[in-house]
Amino acid sequence: MDLNELRSDIDKIDSELIALFEKRMTVSEKIADYKIQAKKSIFDKDRENLKLEKVKSLATSDENREPTGELFEKIMEISRKRQYERLSANGVTDENAKTDPAYRELNSNNNSLILFRNATDQQTYLRDNLVILSDKKLADAHFSKEEQEELIHSMMSILIEESARRGFYGNLWHTFLALLLVSDENAYSMADEMRGDMGGTIKELALHDLSCFKKWFDIDFSDMTERLHVPEFNSLFTYEVGSAESKVFNTRVRDRICELAVDLAGCSNAEEMLKELTLFYKHYGVGKFGLHKAFRVRHEDSGAVIEPIRNIRHVELKDLVGYEIAKQKLIDNTEAFVSGKKANNCLLYGDAGTGKSSSIKAIANEYYDRGLRIIEIYKHQFKDLNDVIAQIKGRNYKFIIYMDDLSFEEFETDYKYLKAVIEGGLEKKPENVLIYATSNRRHLIRESFKDKPAVLDDDLHRNDTVQEKLSLANRFGVTIYFGAPEMKEYDEIVRVLADRNGIDMPEAELIAEARKWEMNHGGLSGRTAQQFIDYLLGK
Repeated sequence: MDLNELRSDIDKIDSELIALFEKRMTVSEKIADYKIQAKKSIFDKDRENLKLEKVKSLATSDENREPTGELFEKIMEISRKRQYERLSANGVTDENAKTDPAYRELNSNNNSLILFRNATDQQTYLRDNLVILSDKKLADAHFSKEEQEELIHSMMSILIEESARRGFYGNLWHTFLALLLVSDENAYSMADEMRGDMGGTIKELALHDLSCFKKWFDIDFSDMTERLHVPEFNSLFTYEVGSAESKVFNTRVRDRICELAVDLAGCSNAEEMLKELTLFYKHYGVGKFGLHKAFRVRHEDSGAVIEPIRNIRHVELKDLVGYEIAKQKLIDNTEAFVSGKKANNCLLYGDAGTGKSSSIKAIANEYYDRGLRIIEIYKHQFKDLNDVIAQIKGRNYKFIIYMDDLSFEEFETDYKYLKAVIEGGLEKKPENVLIYATSNRRHLIRESFKDKPAVLDDDLHRNDTVQEKLSLANRFGVTIYFGAPEMKEYDEIVRVLADRNGIDMPEAELIAEARKWEMNHGGLSGRTAQQFIDYLLGK
């Protein structure tokens, strides 16, 4: 007997098996009809196990006994699925069905994600329920008609809540899905952040997940809106926000997410979607560090939590009048840092109200697009510094740890934590982290006349004491001085600010009023000038 004859025999056997299988499925449907009438459950685990043992015992060969059990286990599972479909078509719910693996598989919407699994509980609840409600068979298997009608209104409320506080517009379902993709910090997205496609096996896993997202983007909700009598759901596909701003993202990032949603919806397959998403990761990054420019630290029992600052004043260095040399030194050091070159920790010191803090905020705004992020930390949080650095050292961004108004009294010793972190501890400070600080004191720690060598006291090693106090300031490789302006410089600041804000006042009167203001409001400084302008604008 040759191979073709053997294959012909297999074909005949397969034909007989198919005919028997179809006959079995017909009987399964009749069993389902009976159980509907008798209100019996489909799945009886004990009976299924007895049945499997019986069919295995019918095998005449030991080597075929277990395979026979596997074959019939699959056939019985398919039969139960057919019965559940019959129940669903007749609007009948089987309370015991959720204990059946066949039912769970039948009613799973193949949403098994591998990488993109980090949505919040509310986001997962929203996504999965809308996917279920969009499919009548799935919806009927999970919920009664009354439950579906109640649930869809709840889902609309959550979708609007998730979108409105972020300022999203357009198709809210698509922007919500785009949000899940750009917010999820996982092995693929973090490898690609600020770099682009890294390739490798991880890309294949990402494609698996994007195929799920592709199905979700392609969902047609028209049948659901008609079936559940919610025509208002259609308004969420052309949502307008009016003049409301995002409470979470800056406008540019918000707009880019909405644009990404449109681009992803227009993709024909998962590969195209991954290309669009990877391009977003390259330009913006991923998760909280990708979508926000500034952060603060909050201490919890489990450690330091780095959380975004939702609204940061959008100031630029050009808004700071004067101080050109100081600003250039700051720019040069920051430019070297974001370019991957060697750069120094930076101390901005000098008189109050001269623009030190504003300069740091301007740096955060101007270098955000190049991957610079700023984390604000206060001196009472210095014990969390190592934890903060541990969280950011592996990320593909440049981080400035920002300490505003940094200074210490003689009795304060927290500065020693900072010394060790900046330079002096065993662990090397990461290449992607610098420390920028502002202070009214050049040497940061309060000095007194007893530090002078001419004054005798009980300190036998006075020079060591002085060096201890200077050692922190000396760890800042770049120091930039911001001094109070002279009267003419103050006048110029007032003139420039008045012009920017459209204040129409004779120059002589403007300057005279500004000088009166500074005598009663903190003296000559850029801050005083700005406060004077704000006063005029508020009149």
